[in-house]
Amino acid sequence: MTAAMAFKMTPAQDRARDVLISDAVHVALGGGSRSGKTFLLVRQVFIRALREPNSRHAIFRFRFNSVKAAVIHDTVPKVLALCFPELGGIDAMLNKTDFFMTLPNGSEIWFGGLDDKERVEKILGMEFATIFFNEASQIPYQSMLLALTRLAQKTEALTLKSFTDFNPPSKRHWTYQRFVLKRDPFSKVAVVKPLDYGFYLINPADNTDNLDKGYIALLESMPTKERNRFLLGQFADDAEGALWTDELLHQQRHMGEGELPEFLRIIVAVDPSGCSGPEDYRSDEIGIVVLALGRDSKAYVLEDLSGRYSPESWGKVVSDAFERHNADRVIGEKNFGGDMVRAIVHASNPDIPYREVNASRGKVVRAEPVAALYEQGKVCHVGYFTELEDQMCSMNLSGYVGLKSPDRLDALVWGVTELFPKITSAARSEWRPPNVNKGSRSASRFDRSQQRR
Repeated sequence: MTAAMAFKMTPAQDRARDVLISDAVHVALGGGSRSGKTFLLVRQVFIRALREPNSRHAIFRFRFNSVKAAVIHDTVPKVLALCFPELGGIDAMLNKTDFFMTLPNGSEIWFGGLDDKERVEKILGMEFATIFFNEASQIPYQSMLLALTRLAQKTEALTLKSFTDFNPPSKRHWTYQRFVLKRDPFSKVAVVKPLDYGFYLINPADNTDNLDKGYIALLESMPTKERNRFLLGQFADDAEGALWTDELLHQQRHMGEGELPEFLRIIVAVDPSGCSGPEDYRSDEIGIVVLALGRDSKAYVLEDLSGRYSPESWGKVVSDAFERHNADRVIGEKNFGGDMVRAIVHASNPDIPYREVNASRGKVVRAEPVAALYEQGKVCHVGYFTELEDQMCSMNLSGYVGLKSPDRLDALVWGVTELFPKITSAARSEWRPPNVNKGSRSASRFDRSQQRR
């Protein structure tokens, strides 16, 4: 503990620590990129684990591959080296089968992805004294609530704590509602005990001692939206002229209330990039979105599996999604790499029905009729898809205002267009915000035989 206590923080990080050890049960650190949020919170989890022998703690992200790469293989080794050198490296303490660490005093730190149902069920069969939600802007609210039901381990020296960190998304996101406005994200009713929710804003400028001198300049050169989020740590308002808004998406969201309709058709839509693997941050992501057409004539977004993958990896992601959802077809955009998508998909599973689509029109022209369907209530998101929805809300009438390419959004647009070809074709020439095409409703009914091509 002496090394941890001697570790030198910046003044802002020292103030953040005061919030972490306050009486608040739920504490969030929000702010810009590379401000030290995750480092501080991982460090605090270790401090708590070392304080109480045989205690149990959990660190979650939405996807397990992300927690493995960003936390287990990056942040934890840095925290151990700088703050707890007496513990040795991570390898001596890490169980690489179930991915938990056992500290010398018998305490355990578990790592999990909340999108992995089988693994989550195993982890949530236990109780924890601390739960840390890393990069919570990517975590659905319902997934966070489910994990919190296991914040229940009774110990001698510790009070129960949940920690959260994030780069601020939209003000409509549950992190803003919960920690800044201190109200329930669904009901909008104020929380009963506001002092149980602590929040501290910390930004890259508060961590300059630990950053390359060119990093702040890099963030300062970004477009306004990204600069506000990743440099200044500001929550975003809905963009002016946006084709989608957070409010619109929330109105169409299905969060488990009632049964989903029978699905007439399920597709996996792919928008490729030149990405070579998860470490290739120079390239855009591969957009992979699973959608279904319900018997109620609505489209349902079931999964966003987009990410930076090697060709072999994303081919398997697509193939697994096709099998898992008992899908009817995979569609892929042809313009990038010709028949590349077809070849990669069929290398993973040659029996998958595949159809290519062509980007003969600009992104806004393709996106407008899909936005019209959202306005009509014909497209529903089953849960939260934070990164996809960020891209959607960054598309306005003049184009996409985010960084790089909106591959997740492109895959979604291809998928909705595939499910509603007649509507999107007709609406393309008629759509104008905010009034949608009133005459397209009757054209949205397709039976299964019509949809299979």
